[in-house]
Amino acid sequence: MAQMIPLEIESIAAGGDGVGRNSGLVVFVPRTAPGDLITARVNGRGTFARGALRTIARASEERIEPPCAHYTRDRCGGCQIQHLAYPAQLRAKQRIIRDAVERIGKTPIALPEIRASDGEWRYRVKLSLAIERPSEGQWVAGLHPYDEPGKVFALADCLITDRRVLSAWGEVMSHSQLFPNVKSLRGSVRLTNDGPVFMLAGGTRWSGAHEFFEQTRSLAAAWWENEEGSKRLVGDRRPPRALHPPAMSFAQVNPDVTAELRAHLLKTISAYAPSTVIDAYSGAGDTAIAFAKMGARVTAIELDNDAARWCALRLPEGSVSLRARVEEALSGALPADAVVLNPPRAGTDTRVTDLLERTPLKPRVIAYVSCNPATLARDLARLPAYRIASLVAFDMFPQTAHVETVCELVPRAS
Repeated sequence: MAQMIPLEIESIAAGGDGVGRNSGLVVFVPRTAPGDLITARVNGRGTFARGALRTIARASEERIEPPCAHYTRDRCGGCQIQHLAYPAQLRAKQRIIRDAVERIGKTPIALPEIRASDGEWRYRVKLSLAIERPSEGQWVAGLHPYDEPGKVFALADCLITDRRVLSAWGEVMSHSQLFPNVKSLRGSVRLTNDGPVFMLAGGTRWSGAHEFFEQTRSLAAAWWENEEGSKRLVGDRRPPRALHPPAMSFAQVNPDVTAELRAHLLKTISAYAPSTVIDAYSGAGDTAIAFAKMGARVTAIELDNDAARWCALRLPEGSVSLRARVEEALSGALPADAVVLNPPRAGTDTRVTDLLERTPLKPRVIAYVSCNPATLARDLARLPAYRIASLVAFDMFPQTAHVETVCELVPRAS
């Protein structure tokens, strides 16, 4: 049964919701700020509940008017904390990391250092959108309301995305009549050194693919992934090369903060003067190659075939790029002086932490790069033989509740 309750918001939770308490009930309320005094609509009773903001009796000093119309009008779920002033966003992310490490990792820490993004807006060089077509209607490309994930609203602008990406999306949608004849699709545009590249996913047949690419003149290349997950190149205007950079492999969306994070990672690892480095979840290999240029012998491990091949092409003799799952290849790569772990949001497989915990010749340093404080904290708890030497956060994703973290781990004294 729904009820209206008063709440004072105390903090921001990992997903971006404000957290308040009422008679022992912990309530998570989207679009609230620490210091807000609100009324929330809450369903059910128990220990934890999710609430919906109804009124603000007293607005927090950390609250601002969100500049994006979609954030309020369409309840866009792409950003979660745009209603917080930027310094408040940074403080919230510091607390999210500390709370996760203390609560899940069972390790008390101080608030970590956090490095702000120089650009709070227009930093994203990739934008993925849902594409839907109502019956007998025009295609709509957009995002989902945070409280209606099954709905898609038409995106007019995204203030955290580079205008060149949005321009390419505009041209893509101007030729959407050539899309596969289905009800829903997914798409992404990413900026590369050669220009914007496009991926369309969905459908079993795309008869208009060639004509679509011919008409979208701004695209450097385009791919189509069918419902079975098979990908094919639709068209390519990039300069001829023996092998192109892996445009469809994972890459961070904020290049400036990515460069700052990599510089910090290299400085952290180089302090241990490693002669051998394992770069696990190495992606296209930029970090692995930087270690090799410093004189280390590097083993890069990456499951994505295109990324692993691109890394192998650029690594010097003596270093190697393995196309493999980290949990299957790590034992053969150990021992090493330094290990970099940069897993996806789900964190590492338990076999990875078990190997690092059990190996008799432990690395001098492990640098764990994480985009999810909860799985970082979980994996730290699986590595009791190591202690945290430093922890630095990087605001890779302003206006959202996401944060990137570099955790420096060293073996505990025997």
